[in-house]
Amino acid sequence: MNTISVIGLGAGELEQLPLGVYRHLKQTDQLFVRTKDHPVLTELQEEGVTFQSFDSIYEQHDQFEDVYQSIVKKLINESSKGSITYAVPGHPFVAERTIQLLIEIAGNQDVHLEFLGGQSFLDPMYNALKIDPIEGCQIVDGTALRRDELELTQHIIIVQVYDAMIASDVKLTLMERLPDDYEVIIATAVGSTAQQLTRVPLYELDHATTLNNLTAVYVPPVKDETLLNGEFTRLREVIATLRGPNGCPWDKEQTHQSLKKYLIEETYEVLEAIDEEDDDHLIEELGDVLLQVMLHAQIGEDEGWFSIKDIVQSTSEKMIRRHPHVFGDKNVSNSVEVVDNWQQIKQAEKENQPTERESILNGIPNGLPALMIAEKLQKKAARVGFDWDEVGPMWDKLDEELKEFKEEVNNDHNENMQKELSDILFVIVNIARYYKLDSEEALRSTNRKFKSRFHYIEDRVSESGRSLTEHTLEELDAYWDEAKLNDK
Repeated sequence: MNTISVIGLGAGELEQLPLGVYRHLKQTDQLFVRTKDHPVLTELQEEGVTFQSFDSIYEQHDQFEDVYQSIVKKLINESSKGSITYAVPGHPFVAERTIQLLIEIAGNQDVHLEFLGGQSFLDPMYNALKIDPIEGCQIVDGTALRRDELELTQHIIIVQVYDAMIASDVKLTLMERLPDDYEVIIATAVGSTAQQLTRVPLYELDHATTLNNLTAVYVPPVKDETLLNGEFTRLREVIATLRGPNGCPWDKEQTHQSLKKYLIEETYEVLEAIDEEDDDHLIEELGDVLLQVMLHAQIGEDEGWFSIKDIVQSTSEKMIRRHPHVFGDKNVSNSVEVVDNWQQIKQAEKENQPTERESILNGIPNGLPALMIAEKLQKKAARVGFDWDEVGPMWDKLDEELKEFKEEVNNDHNENMQKELSDILFVIVNIARYYKLDSEEALRSTNRKFKSRFHYIEDRVSESGRSLTEHTLEELDAYWDEAKLNDK
């Protein structure tokens, strides 16, 4: 079994290499290096050491993963002829993808791997930047940087920023989370006599002249909390604080039940913003809906039942499950097939859930406005004879409910007042249905009418030169009566 000896060239120059590693490099007959762009190799060449680099492979592929796969295949092929040495910058197990691929493949190729160490760039990096990684530190690959994986409150070291193209991708990714002028540090050849630390605003990152194989980018932790307001974790902290011991009395009092009306209200305001085609307004209203979701999630967490994580997990799993044409091997040719497939999956999910009891009242969406639900419930019940044949008993019922409501008002019993008020509204919907009136549309019409008449009052008040609060109720009522006459 032939051996591939893997050596890390360290982060500095030749004099920083361990003696054993230096001797091995001097004595080996077959030395392969991922890149010759390293100060140790420059000095070894001056001492007569020869090697073969894989720099040319970078020009043959568009993706770095293809480059690394190609390098590993060549190493395996060369090792079949005899034992070889493979040298990489820094430490073999720090930011070195070829080593991970080599480990995966070597076991199936009857090749023995021997690791002879090497100094990571991390120690001199910490020293050069004067940072303590125990505070929280991320080390990420600049060639595969993912926006949502970044922890902005930690030290971030982005490695393998070889050239301006990678630096541009890194810049654009960071600018999705950070201000354009956020200061970062370009660290090149740390730990060597050629070390450079260059501070630049983020938008100038790809214009630096020091980008090469020994370049990393350091992003300092975000200390300004206002820069974190766009982070989901920040929103979660804000909501938890509002509901916490020293939080807002109103937020702490809310329950799932008390928030129901706000969720409906905010949803309708989103629809209004969509109709207005106003992006800023839509952002605000979608934020209000998200706020409602976060409040419900925090209430669930406070009570020990569920958290926002459960909501996100449930939604992610459902979307993956219902999109097998994206996340699985299902084939669809158009959006119609997507909808059909969605409905089939949804139906199959329902079949695995507890069966809903048989009822003539089934099939009414719970998300409809309450007046509409009341009307649909009454219509379904009427189909089997559960309804009055004439309107007289309905008026009697309304008088009865009004009387009961007034009694609870006199008793100052808020919970019972709520129940009696709901009974009044339900009876009014029934009366409206008898006269073939749409109670939902009737209330919408009155809302529009009230709004129009109140605007008239505001206009008259403005003409008077006095404020609304400086007018008596009698004066405002007079304006209201004028508005009514104008309507007629």
